[in-house]
Amino acid sequence: MKTLFFLLIFSVSINMIGQQRLAIQKVTVTGTVIDADTNTPLEYATITLQNSQRPQMLTGAVTNSEGKFEIEVFASTYNIKVEYISFKSFEIKEKSIRENLDLGVVKLSIDSQNLDEVQVVAEKRDVEIRLDKKIYNVGKDLTIKGGNFLDLLENIPSITTDAEGGVSLRGNENVRILIDGKPSGLVGLSSTDALQQLPADAIESVEVITSPSARYDAEGTAGIINIILKKGKIQGLNGSFSLTTGIPDNHGANVNLNYRTKKINLFNTSSYSYRDSPGETTNDRENFFGNPENKFINEDRDFDRIQNNFNTNLGLEYFFTDRTSLTGAVFMRQNGGKTGTDNFTERLNEARELVNRTFRREDEDEYRRTLQYSLNFQKKFKTDGHILTTDFQYEESVEDEFSIINESEIFPTTQALDFETNSTKENQDRILVQADYVLPYGKNKQSQFEFGYRGNFNELTTDFRVDTLGVGGELVLDANLSNELIYEENINALYTQWGTKAGKFSVLLGMRMEVSDINVTLTTTGENFDENYTDFFPTINLGWEFSEEESVTLGFNRRITRPRSRFVNPFPSRSSETNIFQGNPDIDPSYSNGVDLAYLRRWKKLTLTSSIFYQKNTDVFEFISEDTGNLTDNGDPIVRRFPVNLSTEERIGFEFGGNYNPTKWWRMNGSFNFFNSTRDGDFNGVSFDADNTSWFARLNSRTTLPGKIDFQQTMFYSGPSENAQNENKSVFSMNLALSKDLFKEKASIVFNFRDVFNSNIRETETRTSTFRSESENQFRKPQFTINFTYRFNQQNNQRQRQRREQGPGQEFGGGEEFEGGGGV
Repeated sequence: MKTLFFLLIFSVSINMIGQQRLAIQKVTVTGTVIDADTNTPLEYATITLQNSQRPQMLTGAVTNSEGKFEIEVFASTYNIKVEYISFKSFEIKEKSIRENLDLGVVKLSIDSQNLDEVQVVAEKRDVEIRLDKKIYNVGKDLTIKGGNFLDLLENIPSITTDAEGGVSLRGNENVRILIDGKPSGLVGLSSTDALQQLPADAIESVEVITSPSARYDAEGTAGIINIILKKGKIQGLNGSFSLTTGIPDNHGANVNLNYRTKKINLFNTSSYSYRDSPGETTNDRENFFGNPENKFINEDRDFDRIQNNFNTNLGLEYFFTDRTSLTGAVFMRQNGGKTGTDNFTERLNEARELVNRTFRREDEDEYRRTLQYSLNFQKKFKTDGHILTTDFQYEESVEDEFSIINESEIFPTTQALDFETNSTKENQDRILVQADYVLPYGKNKQSQFEFGYRGNFNELTTDFRVDTLGVGGELVLDANLSNELIYEENINALYTQWGTKAGKFSVLLGMRMEVSDINVTLTTTGENFDENYTDFFPTINLGWEFSEEESVTLGFNRRITRPRSRFVNPFPSRSSETNIFQGNPDIDPSYSNGVDLAYLRRWKKLTLTSSIFYQKNTDVFEFISEDTGNLTDNGDPIVRRFPVNLSTEERIGFEFGGNYNPTKWWRMNGSFNFFNSTRDGDFNGVSFDADNTSWFARLNSRTTLPGKIDFQQTMFYSGPSENAQNENKSVFSMNLALSKDLFKEKASIVFNFRDVFNSNIRETETRTSTFRSESENQFRKPQFTINFTYRFNQQNNQRQRQRREQGPGQEFGGGEEFEGGGGV
C-alpha cells in the first residue's frame, strides 16, 4: 500500500513539474489573413492573443505585405482575435496552445455597417509625428489635383515658395530636397525648375525634417524636405489614371500602375503635361549718380513659358524570401519648352521726362533630360527592425538652353540696336553608393544601434556661350561673357546613431562625419579652385510621451550649406542688359547649429502641434547688389549681384499648427509661423547689419456639401520681410476646389481655381548707396483646371492606407521612433 501511495505521489509530482515546464515553454502562432471577397492578402491586419487565465497578459502582431503573421507566446489558453479596419473580426475563444499552432488562412469579410464610421476616424491621420520629422499624407488635398510638386508644397506647413519657384523652410531657403531619401535629377541641376515637371499625383507623402538625425546628409541648414513617391502595396493589378485640362493651357495625363504577386512587385508612374504659364515682372530704378538723362529707368517684362513634360518611373521589386528583396528602377524625365520675353525699358531724366524707350525680345528654347538608374537590396533579419539595406544609383542629366535676343529703339527714333545669341549646356553625372545597418537589442528590442556609409560623387559641366554681331554683321564669340566651368563634388560620409526607449522617454543620439572634396575648373581661363575639408555633425533627439495623446520632443543638430555651381561661377549671366549675376569662386560653405523644441496634443476632434526653434549660422551667404561702374550702349549703369560669406546670423522662431474636425462634414487645419533673423556683417566698409521679423499663415477648410460634394478653401498670407538691402511686402492668395466621387467612388472629378483674386504678386524694394529700385514679380497668372481620376482594383488600397495611418508609428513613440526614414 505504501508503495502504491508513493507511486501515486511521484506521478502527480512529475505531472505538476511537466505542467510547470509547459507553462514556461514558448510556442509560435502563425497564419495568413486574406480578403474573403478577393482572396488578396490584408497587410497591417491586427492579431491579438489574450491569456484567458490572466487577462492582463496581452500580446499581438500585425500582418506583413503577404498577410502573414508570427507571434511567440508562452504555452497556455488564449482568446484569439483577428481584426482589420472596416472588416468583420474573427475570434477563437479559450484556445489551448501547448505547441506551435498554425491557424492557416483566416478570411475576413467587409463590415459595410461600420465602413463609413471607420473612414471618418481615419481621416484624422493627415499628419504623422515622428521623433525627427513630420509626415504629411497629401492624398486628400483637392487643390493639388492636376498640379505639380510646387503646388503641393504651397499647402504644407512650414514651407513657402517664392516668385521664381524657390523653396524655403521656416523662412530659410537653404533647404535640402530629396526624392525617396536620395538626391535626384528631379530637383534640377542649378535650380528647382525641374520640380515643376513632377506631378503632384505621383507623390504619396512629404516628410518635413527640421531636426534631421545622423542618417541624413548634413547638407541644408534649414533642414530637409523628403518626397516619397507612390509605389503599390496590394496584390494583383491595380492603379489609376487621370486627365487634366485648364486655362491658361494646362493639359496632361497621369497613369499609376502596379502589379504584385508573391514574388514580384512591378510598378510604373508615367505622366505627360503641356503647360502655358504666362507671367510678368516690373523694375523701376532711380540712379543716384551717373548720366542725368538716365536718372530713372523703368523695365516691364512679360514672359510666356510653354512646356512639354514627360516623366516615367518603372520599377521591379523581387522578393527572394519574405525578408529579402531586390528593387531596380529606371526614372526618365524629358522636358522641352519655349519662353518668350518682351522687355520694354524707359529712360527718364531728372524731370521724369521720357528720353528713350527700347524694346528687347528674347526667345529661348529649352531641353532637359534626366536618366536615373537605381538598385536597392534589403535584408530583414528574424528580429523585427533588424535590417541591412544597400543602394546604388547612377544618374545622367542634360539641360540645354538657346536664346536669340533682339534689341531696338522705339523712341525717339526707330532703329535696331543689338542682336545676340547665347546658349547654356549643362551635363551632370552623379553616382550614389549607400549602405545602412540597423540592429535592435535589449529587452523587447527597445534599443537600437545603427551605422552606415554614403558616397556622393557628382560632376557638372556648364558651357555658356554668347555671340554678338561683329563689324561685318556676322556673329562673333564674346570672350568676355562666354565660359566653360567644370564643378566636381565628392563627399564621403560615415555615420552612427543609437536610440532607446525607456517607458515614456525616448532618445536618439548620432554622429556623422563628412569628407568633402570640391574642385572648380574654369577651362576658359585655365584657373582651378580646390577645397578639401572634413566636418563632424552631432545630432540629438529626445522625446517624452506623457500619453498616447500628448508628447514633447527636443532636437539639436549641426548642418552645412555648400555653395552651388552657379554661386562659384565668376562669369556673369544676364537677366537683363542692366542686371547681371556673377558667382564667387572663393565663397566658403555656411554652417549652422540649431535647437528645436516641439509639442503635440491630441483631443477627440482637435490636434495641436507647436515648436520653438533657434539657429546660429556662420559664414552666411549674402547676395550683394552694387553698381559696376560700367554702362550699356544706352548709357545705363550695369548693376552686379553676387554672393559673399558676409555675416553671422541668428534665427529664432515659433510655429503652431492645428487640425479641427467640428463635425463629420467639416474639417479644418491651419498653421502659423513667426520668425526673426538678425545678421551682422560688413562688406567693403559698408554695414549690412539687418534685423528681419516676418510671419506667414495658412488656413485650409474642407466641407462636404449636399450630394457628397467636397468643397475646399486654402488661404495663405505672408507678412513683410527685409534684409540688409531688400524689403519684401506682404502677399495674400486663395485657392478653391470642388470634388465629386463618381461610379461608386471608383472615379472623381475636381474643379480647381488657383489664385482667385490675382494677388499672388511679390513686391520688393532694394536700396543701396548708388541706386534704389522697386520691383513686382508675378511668376504665374491665376489658373483654372479640371481633373478627372479613375481608379481600378483599389478596393482595399484605401483601407490599407487607413490602417497604416492608425497603426504602429503613427505618432511619436508609436513603434518607429528611431527611424530616420529613407536615406543617409
